[in-house]
Amino acid sequence: MNAQTTKDITEALRADLAIKFPSVKFTFEFNYGGNVVTMPKEYVFLTLKHLKDTGRFDFLMCVTAVDYPNRAKRFDVVYELFSTRTFERARFKTQVGEGEDVPTIIHLWRGADWLERETWDMYGIKFAGHPNLRRLLVHHEFVGFPLRKDYPADGQQHCKTSLPIHFDNDPAYVEDPNKDLTPLNIGPSHPATHGTLRVMVQLDGEKIHRAGVEMGYLHRCFEKMAETHPYNQVIPYTDRLNYCSAPMNNIGYCKAVEKLLGVEIPPKAIAIRVILNELSRVIDHIICVAANALDLGALTPFFHLFTYREKVYTLFEKLCGARLTVSLTRVGGMANDPPEGWYKEVLQFVKEMRVGVDELDKLLTENKIWIKRTRDVGKMSGQEAIEWGYTGPCLRAAGVGLDLRKAEPYYGYDQLDFDVPVGTSGDVYDRYLVRVAEMRESLKIVEQVAKNIPSGDFTIRDKNIVLPDKKEVYGNIEGLMNHFMLVIKGLRPPAGEIYDYTEAANGELGFYLVSDNSAKPYRLKCRAPSFSIYQSLPRQITGGMVADVISILGSQNVIAGELER
Repeated sequence: MNAQTTKDITEALRADLAIKFPSVKFTFEFNYGGNVVTMPKEYVFLTLKHLKDTGRFDFLMCVTAVDYPNRAKRFDVVYELFSTRTFERARFKTQVGEGEDVPTIIHLWRGADWLERETWDMYGIKFAGHPNLRRLLVHHEFVGFPLRKDYPADGQQHCKTSLPIHFDNDPAYVEDPNKDLTPLNIGPSHPATHGTLRVMVQLDGEKIHRAGVEMGYLHRCFEKMAETHPYNQVIPYTDRLNYCSAPMNNIGYCKAVEKLLGVEIPPKAIAIRVILNELSRVIDHIICVAANALDLGALTPFFHLFTYREKVYTLFEKLCGARLTVSLTRVGGMANDPPEGWYKEVLQFVKEMRVGVDELDKLLTENKIWIKRTRDVGKMSGQEAIEWGYTGPCLRAAGVGLDLRKAEPYYGYDQLDFDVPVGTSGDVYDRYLVRVAEMRESLKIVEQVAKNIPSGDFTIRDKNIVLPDKKEVYGNIEGLMNHFMLVIKGLRPPAGEIYDYTEAANGELGFYLVSDNSAKPYRLKCRAPSFSIYQSLPRQITGGMVADVISILGSQNVIAGELER
């Protein structure tokens, strides 16, 4: 979306809200390519309801907050809205003082439930009317609010007790005394929950009568630690968000910082990032499909697919020396140029992987057991997926063909030939089919880019942003001084805020970044795709068989590192 179009959206919003709320004072800004509207907290619900009812914005992408402890109204509560029809975006903000509350919007979007709970959990901001405003990420014994500026980054609090099986407060739920219900914990010890998720259910025979989920077994503290580290030192932390496709997190974060800096990276760096993005998408889908198949009893696809995953890790290793958590992207470009022959090896992998996907197709797609365990299991409509905040393959499997590489192209994706696979029913089987098809499309993209690598540098050469080469540091005084000044002074984007996003393997990976012109982010919020998807699990499994819990959970591809940030 170009700048002129975005400004037009700002003017349209101004006119629309002036007609609907003539006596309300809204503030409109156009910052770093984004529309920002500030509104009184009393009109949060009415404003967002109007925008949804009129069809301007149907998607709640994110809710978060920023702490300004020296301000009278201490907190900004921030809402990122999106339109799946026009691809318009806007950020709506309101200021809230200590002890004040803001109206809940859980009745507008179901996905607002966890988004508001997380904001309360981290900042202590109350959302009036929210039925489940209790701890979500930190444990039930935790005291204080960790993302407030006055909470120390090393302020650990250990939990000494565990909660019994519990469920969200549903005012409409009435206990049936005639039902003999059996409580059951599925995880975190269950192998299919990978030690990081707790699914709590009540069973009526083998059917799920009621369900709830609990997190808190793999805290990353990403957002708090980002506030205490220089911009480039945040990059290794991004690796550990979705560690199944680490380069995508590197790239998404660096892209956000570069947007705030107002710099464009060289064409060669763009090409390398696209290749890394799509290779990462392939191995992320490999992990999802292979692990889901393994959890349902199919061992062969797991061993088969992980062979190709290791081939990609070998490519990563040749590029940077690491395999899983790579940290190979830098603000301004890449850490280094690929070694000689690397692109040829990438193209060779593409040929091999195509054969591997065809073999996977033969193993699973028409397999009767796989079909019975996945087809018509966990079905979800496109509209319901939007209400929950689904993005990525799970949304496309539900029939909504939203892919940011097509909808809001970046890094030259609009110049590449690839399709966006879309399902119909949103069930586990369609999620599998979409991911398999996306692997084929990613291979097409990698092949096109690897055959046409632009010449030039792999990074920009701005001494205020990028460290000079070692030969410059060791060879002349200017290079040494540039290195010294950037390390001591740090990277310092101008004061301001942006929300930037990429199409990661699981969906929209967004970074809301607030800069105060210091060497560290003032606030860095990660909009992780797994977070919105996982909160719908209780709804998806309720009424189904207990065996289907594992099938549905595996199809969501929940990565705990980004889930708990």
